[in-house]
Amino acid sequence: MSLTLGHYLSVGAMLFALSVIGIFLNRKNLIVLLMAIELMLLAVNTNFVAFSHYLGDMHGQVFVFFILTVAAAESAIGLAILVLLFRNKSSINVDELNTLKG
Repeated sequence: MSLTLGHYLSVGAMLFALSVIGIFLNRKNLIVLLMAIELMLLAVNTNFVAFSHYLGDMHGQVFVFFILTVAAAESAIGLAILVLLFRNKSSINVDELNTLKG
């Protein structure tokens, strides 16, 4: 039995659905929200690599490097903001962090 494109796409869809469920079910903890966003980007990267391998084209794998760069920057900036908000509010509960409202 060999792995086909459908197997990879179903794994990517399951990861994406799990991350969407994680975002909608847990809106309290900011760390879990950031992890769900990272999981969503991982699902997209899985699909890009699967299509790139299936089509024999390297463009999908190049997009993965750009997405990984954006994900690394997003997590670094998000965690820096989280540390600053925790120092000021002593909480990472999203409901209590209303200082960014306009």
